[in-house]
Amino acid sequence: MIISKRLSIHTPKQSCLIDITESIKQIVEMSTIENGQITVFVPHTTAGITINENADPDVLKDMLYGLSKIVPNDVMFKHLEGNSTAHIKSSLMGSSVTLLVVNKQCQLGVWQSVYLCEFDGPRVREYQIQLIGD
Repeated sequence: MIISKRLSIHTPKQSCLIDITESIKQIVEMSTIENGQITVFVPHTTAGITINENADPDVLKDMLYGLSKIVPNDVMFKHLEGNSTAHIKSSLMGSSVTLLVVNKQCQLGVWQSVYLCEFDGPRVREYQIQLIGD
């Protein structure tokens, strides 16, 4: 069986990480699928998806700070829209993650959550969830 959902979220800032774990878990809970895998995909070239710590909010701040040091906003970028840093950061983070589903539970570590990574906001972003299993 395959279940696909398209969700949207408003990102409040130019750069931020938004925890979308609960929306993923709800889709698993509402399905009849016991075991399988779930893929979360963001169809944007200036946003990404990642899994990281959910316990200390300073980790998210440090991630954004670290990415800004790795990819500083450089006036030498040629892209006319002026958001080359967002394109590079989204490529570094990636556009999808896959989670295992075992006994109707997303297999995440105790301190892990799934984050939509905004690098060119604020905007309304879509993300897609596809659950495959039996």
